[in-house]
Amino acid sequence: MSDKLIKKPTTGMKDILPQEMEIRDYVEQMVTKTYGSFGFTRIETPVVEHIENLTSNQGGENEKLIFKIMKRGEKLDIQGAAGENDLADSGLRYDLTLPLSRYYANNSQSLQMPFKALQIGNVFRADRPQKGRFRQFKQCDIDIIGDPSDLAEIELVNATTTLLKNLGFKGFRVRINDRRILRAMGKYAGFAEESLSDIFIVLDKMDKIGIEGVEAELKEAGYESAAVDKYLELFRQMDDTADGVKKMGDILKDVIEEGVIDDMTEIFHAVGDAATSDFSLSFDPTLVRGMGYYTGTIFEIEMEEFGSSVAGGGRYDGMIGRFTGQDVPACGFSIGFERIITILLDKGFKVPHSADRIAFLIEKGIGADRLAGIMKEAKELREAGNTVLVARMAKNKKFQKDNLEKAGYASFRDFYKD
Repeated sequence: MSDKLIKKPTTGMKDILPQEMEIRDYVEQMVTKTYGSFGFTRIETPVVEHIENLTSNQGGENEKLIFKIMKRGEKLDIQGAAGENDLADSGLRYDLTLPLSRYYANNSQSLQMPFKALQIGNVFRADRPQKGRFRQFKQCDIDIIGDPSDLAEIELVNATTTLLKNLGFKGFRVRINDRRILRAMGKYAGFAEESLSDIFIVLDKMDKIGIEGVEAELKEAGYESAAVDKYLELFRQMDDTADGVKKMGDILKDVIEEGVIDDMTEIFHAVGDAATSDFSLSFDPTLVRGMGYYTGTIFEIEMEEFGSSVAGGGRYDGMIGRFTGQDVPACGFSIGFERIITILLDKGFKVPHSADRIAFLIEKGIGADRLAGIMKEAKELREAGNTVLVARMAKNKKFQKDNLEKAGYASFRDFYKD
């Protein structure tokens, strides 16, 4: 034969071994069960999207990470291409939100309103791989389309925190903000409207470089010292409670949109009163989130054991209108499926089994009649709800049983030839 084929996955991808796959299946089942209890309906969209949709300035930095798919056949004109974009007509999706917006625009006549969607699927980003982050990874999104009220945000937060509780997590923090509050804070300080996006990019670094670092970057960028000082003073007197929301509203009353503070306050009280798990809810005006499509409320969930966010989302009332010409209210929350799996693996999580897991180990040469009887016995145990593995007995039976115990098999039956 010629050169050997490459046995390792490509960079940023990974093979999933049975122990992890069992946990992934369990988490996915828990996702479907929990979100289903809140009335979310599972849908599926293609992993391939039109390149025009993927590069529509809606995905923030993710648009730089698209896996593009070259045109095929006669459409592929390499010699006549002026650049990379002339060679591609589609790409792999980088998230599930943009495909959902296209899906709704294409199928809205067949969907119940408001539409509560659940998506679980792989997405692709040509990102730098690190712990809990891959180039192919699974996302899990819930979205509510057609509800302009804060009830959508309340339901999304309640459903997501309930899911995390059902997976055994507690003590996490839900951070919440609103893009309209961000804009009002910038206007209050005296920044020009066209500068706000660049200012938010610097603000988003607050947790890494601190308020002094943000101050230095803004002043080095040429913004007036008086405006920067007035802006950052808002954060220095920040209160992360519902009272802090009201206080911020009082300060921004002349520049903020009507109803924003009332909605945020209502979310705080409704989520707190309906909480089914141990978590904290905090108002965080430094929360930005990088997606360009967010128009209102935004939120993230942090866990100490991971050291970063494990879920995030927000309201994106303008995206569907890019497909239909008419804006439709929409809000979504995505859990970091891969990050949740990483935490569970690090904890040594074991999937709970309600049924017995039994291993039949059969010595070679046992005879056809005896083997048929064993197979019948295995069938009856399976019909009774048990998991039964039938395997040939290895020479090193102890090593074989040790591995099966690690896979969750609690009892064994050994069958020897006469």
